[in-house]
Amino acid sequence: MSVIKDCGGHKGCECEEKTLRRKILWALVALLLLILFIVLVVWLALRPHKPRFYLQDLSVLCLNVTPPASTYLFTTMQATVAARNVNARVGVYYDKVDVYAQYKDVAITVPTQLPVEYQGHYDQSVWSPFLQSLDHVILPPNLAVALAQDETAGYVLIDIRLDGWVRWKVGTWISGHYHLRVNCPALLTVNDGKGSYGVNTGGGDGYFRFQQAAACSVDV
Repeated sequence: MSVIKDCGGHKGCECEEKTLRRKILWALVALLLLILFIVLVVWLALRPHKPRFYLQDLSVLCLNVTPPASTYLFTTMQATVAARNVNARVGVYYDKVDVYAQYKDVAITVPTQLPVEYQGHYDQSVWSPFLQSLDHVILPPNLAVALAQDETAGYVLIDIRLDGWVRWKVGTWISGHYHLRVNCPALLTVNDGKGSYGVNTGGGDGYFRFQQAAACSVDV
Protein backbone atom coordinates (compact mmCIF):
# COMPACT_ATOMS: atom_id res chain seq x y z
CA MET A 1 0.00 0.00 0.00
CA SER A 2 1.58 3.32 -1.14
CA VAL A 3 1.54 6.40 0.99
CA ILE A 4 0.91 9.75 -0.68
CA LYS A 5 2.45 12.69 1.12
CA ASP A 6 0.10 15.65 1.19
CA CYS A 7 1.65 19.00 1.96
CA GLY A 8 -1.72 20.62 1.39
CA GLY A 9 -2.57 23.80 -0.53
CA HIS A 10 0.16 26.45 -0.67
CA LYS A 11 2.25 24.35 1.67
CA GLY A 12 2.28 21.64 -1.02
CA CYS A 13 3.71 24.11 -3.56
CA GLU A 14 6.36 25.24 -1.06
CA CYS A 15 7.28 21.63 -0.38
CA GLU A 16 7.74 20.94 -4.09
CA GLU A 17 9.85 24.11 -4.54
CA LYS A 18 12.12 23.13 -1.66
CA THR A 19 12.56 19.65 -3.14
CA LEU A 20 13.33 21.11 -6.55
CA ARG A 21 15.84 23.60 -5.12
CA ARG A 22 17.49 20.79 -3.18
CA LYS A 23 17.83 18.69 -6.34
CA ILE A 24 19.25 21.63 -8.32
CA LEU A 25 21.76 22.36 -5.54
CA TRP A 26 22.96 18.75 -5.43
CA ALA A 27 23.20 18.69 -9.23
CA LEU A 28 25.38 21.84 -9.20
CA VAL A 29 27.60 20.36 -6.48
CA ALA A 30 27.98 17.14 -8.48
CA LEU A 31 28.80 19.13 -11.63
CA LEU A 32 31.39 21.22 -9.79
CA LEU A 33 33.02 18.08 -8.35
CA LEU A 34 33.09 16.53 -11.83
CA ILE A 35 34.75 19.63 -13.31
CA LEU A 36 37.34 19.70 -10.52
CA PHE A 37 38.04 15.99 -11.05
CA ILE A 38 38.52 16.51 -14.81
CA VAL A 39 40.83 19.50 -14.19
CA LEU A 40 42.86 17.42 -11.71
CA VAL A 41 43.19 14.50 -14.17
CA VAL A 42 44.23 16.82 -17.01
CA TRP A 43 46.76 18.62 -14.77
CA LEU A 44 48.28 15.35 -13.57
CA ALA A 45 48.52 14.14 -17.17
CA LEU A 46 49.91 17.36 -18.63
CA ARG A 47 51.58 19.09 -15.67
CA PRO A 48 54.56 21.00 -17.02
CA HIS A 49 58.13 20.14 -16.11
CA LYS A 50 60.67 22.90 -15.65
CA PRO A 51 62.74 23.72 -18.73
CA ARG A 52 66.38 22.69 -18.52
CA PHE A 53 69.10 25.31 -18.83
CA TYR A 54 72.78 24.89 -19.68
CA LEU A 55 75.63 27.38 -19.69
CA GLN A 56 77.54 26.44 -22.84
CA ASP A 57 80.17 29.16 -22.84
CA LEU A 58 81.27 32.36 -21.12
CA SER A 59 83.71 34.65 -22.90
CA VAL A 60 85.13 37.35 -20.64
CA LEU A 61 86.70 40.21 -22.59
CA CYS A 62 87.66 42.19 -19.50
CA LEU A 63 87.10 42.04 -15.75
CA ASN A 64 88.95 44.87 -14.09
CA VAL A 65 88.86 46.30 -10.58
CA THR A 66 91.78 48.02 -8.84
CA PRO A 67 91.28 48.33 -5.09
CA PRO A 68 91.96 50.28 -2.95
CA ALA A 69 92.38 53.07 -5.51
CA SER A 70 88.96 52.35 -7.01
CA THR A 71 86.11 49.91 -6.45
CA TYR A 72 84.56 50.58 -9.85
CA LEU A 73 84.19 47.35 -11.80
CA PHE A 74 84.69 47.34 -15.57
CA THR A 75 83.61 44.16 -17.31
CA THR A 76 82.33 42.92 -20.65
CA MET A 77 81.41 39.28 -21.21
CA GLN A 78 79.27 37.15 -23.49
CA ALA A 79 77.30 34.23 -22.10
CA THR A 80 75.90 31.43 -24.25
CA VAL A 81 72.89 29.86 -22.55
CA ALA A 82 70.75 27.03 -23.91
CA ALA A 83 67.24 26.13 -22.74
CA ARG A 84 65.27 23.00 -23.62
CA ASN A 85 61.56 22.37 -23.20
CA VAL A 86 61.34 18.78 -21.92
CA ASN A 87 57.53 18.60 -22.14
CA ALA A 88 55.79 16.45 -24.75
CA ARG A 89 52.44 18.29 -24.63
CA VAL A 90 53.21 21.67 -23.07
CA GLY A 91 54.76 24.71 -24.77
CA VAL A 92 56.64 27.50 -22.98
CA TYR A 93 56.46 31.27 -23.52
CA TYR A 94 59.50 33.25 -22.33
CA ASP A 95 57.95 36.69 -21.93
CA LYS A 96 60.43 38.88 -20.06
CA VAL A 97 63.73 37.31 -19.03
CA ASP A 98 66.77 39.30 -17.88
CA VAL A 99 70.33 37.94 -17.84
CA TYR A 100 73.11 39.32 -15.66
CA ALA A 101 76.32 38.21 -13.95
CA GLN A 102 76.97 37.97 -10.21
CA TYR A 103 80.06 37.67 -8.06
CA LYS A 104 79.46 36.45 -4.51
CA ASP A 105 75.71 37.29 -4.77
CA VAL A 106 76.35 40.87 -5.99
CA ALA A 107 75.41 41.89 -9.55
CA ILE A 108 78.47 42.90 -11.59
CA THR A 109 76.64 43.66 -14.87
CA VAL A 110 73.43 45.46 -15.71
CA PRO A 111 70.53 43.21 -16.84
CA THR A 112 70.27 42.33 -20.52
CA GLN A 113 66.77 41.39 -21.66
CA LEU A 114 66.34 38.34 -23.90
CA PRO A 115 63.94 38.48 -26.86
CA VAL A 116 60.42 37.14 -26.27
CA GLU A 117 60.29 33.54 -27.47
CA TYR A 118 57.99 30.52 -27.66
CA GLN A 119 59.30 26.98 -27.26
CA GLY A 120 57.27 24.11 -28.67
CA HIS A 121 57.41 20.53 -27.46
CA TYR A 122 61.02 19.36 -27.02
CA ASP A 123 62.30 22.57 -28.65
CA GLN A 124 65.63 24.13 -27.72
CA SER A 125 66.68 27.79 -27.73
CA VAL A 126 70.18 29.28 -27.53
CA TRP A 127 70.91 32.87 -26.51
CA SER A 128 74.28 34.66 -26.51
CA PRO A 129 73.76 38.05 -24.84
CA PHE A 130 76.56 40.51 -24.09
CA LEU A 131 76.75 41.49 -20.42
CA GLN A 132 78.41 44.74 -19.38
CA SER A 133 78.94 46.86 -16.28
CA LEU A 134 78.53 50.12 -18.28
CA ASP A 135 80.20 52.19 -15.53
CA HIS A 136 77.22 51.48 -13.26
CA VAL A 137 78.81 48.89 -10.95
CA ILE A 138 80.59 49.93 -7.76
CA LEU A 139 81.63 47.01 -5.58
CA PRO A 140 81.81 47.15 -1.78
CA PRO A 141 85.49 47.57 -0.81
CA ASN A 142 85.78 44.09 0.69
CA LEU A 143 84.27 42.52 -2.44
CA ALA A 144 86.61 44.47 -4.73
CA VAL A 145 89.57 43.17 -2.71
CA ALA A 146 88.19 39.59 -2.84
CA LEU A 147 87.83 39.74 -6.63
CA ALA A 148 91.35 41.07 -7.05
CA GLN A 149 92.65 38.29 -4.79
CA ASP A 150 90.77 35.63 -6.79
CA GLU A 151 92.32 36.94 -10.00
CA THR A 152 95.75 36.86 -8.38
CA ALA A 153 95.14 33.25 -7.26
CA GLY A 154 94.17 32.25 -10.80
CA TYR A 155 90.49 31.28 -10.40
CA VAL A 156 87.26 33.32 -10.37
CA LEU A 157 83.77 31.92 -9.85
CA ILE A 158 81.02 33.89 -11.61
CA ASP A 159 77.28 33.15 -11.57
CA ILE A 160 75.19 33.82 -14.68
CA ARG A 161 71.64 34.53 -13.57
CA LEU A 162 68.35 34.57 -15.48
CA ASP A 163 65.29 36.15 -13.91
CA GLY A 164 61.94 36.55 -15.60
CA TRP A 165 58.47 35.21 -16.36
CA VAL A 166 57.16 32.22 -18.31
CA ARG A 167 53.75 30.93 -19.34
CA TRP A 168 52.64 27.39 -20.20
CA LYS A 169 50.59 26.54 -23.32
CA VAL A 170 48.45 23.42 -23.66
CA GLY A 171 46.48 23.35 -26.92
CA THR A 172 44.80 26.75 -27.12
CA TRP A 173 44.92 27.31 -23.35
CA ILE A 174 47.66 29.60 -21.98
CA SER A 175 48.41 29.88 -18.27
CA GLY A 176 49.19 32.94 -16.20
CA HIS A 177 52.76 34.04 -15.50
CA TYR A 178 55.20 31.99 -13.42
CA HIS A 179 58.44 33.39 -11.98
CA LEU A 180 61.55 31.86 -13.55
CA ARG A 181 64.89 31.90 -11.69
CA VAL A 182 68.01 30.28 -13.15
CA ASN A 183 71.55 30.13 -11.76
CA CYS A 184 74.52 28.98 -13.87
CA PRO A 185 77.89 28.80 -12.05
CA ALA A 186 80.94 29.49 -14.25
CA LEU A 187 84.49 28.78 -13.12
CA LEU A 188 87.08 30.91 -14.92
CA THR A 189 90.82 30.37 -14.95
CA VAL A 190 92.97 33.49 -14.95
CA ASN A 191 96.09 33.38 -17.13
CA ASP A 192 95.78 29.57 -17.44
CA GLY A 193 95.48 29.29 -13.66
CA LYS A 194 98.72 31.17 -13.04
CA GLY A 195 96.89 34.26 -11.87
CA SER A 196 97.88 37.87 -12.21
CA TYR A 197 100.72 37.72 -9.67
CA GLY A 198 99.34 40.73 -7.82
CA VAL A 199 99.00 42.83 -10.97
CA ASN A 200 95.35 43.00 -12.05
CA THR A 201 95.61 43.49 -15.80
CA GLY A 202 91.87 43.03 -16.24
CA GLY A 203 91.90 40.68 -19.18
CA GLY A 204 92.89 40.23 -22.78
CA ASP A 205 92.51 37.53 -25.40
CA GLY A 206 92.45 34.17 -23.58
CA TYR A 207 93.29 35.71 -20.23
CA PHE A 208 90.02 34.43 -18.73
CA ARG A 209 88.97 30.94 -19.82
CA PHE A 210 85.65 29.24 -19.14
CA GLN A 211 86.36 25.71 -17.88
CA GLN A 212 83.37 23.49 -18.57
CA ALA A 213 79.79 23.64 -19.81
CA ALA A 214 77.38 22.69 -17.05
CA ALA A 215 73.70 22.39 -16.18
CA CYS A 216 72.05 25.27 -14.34
CA SER A 217 69.70 25.18 -11.37
CA VAL A 218 66.14 26.16 -12.32
CA ASP A 219 63.27 27.30 -10.12
CA VAL A 220 59.76 28.05 -11.42
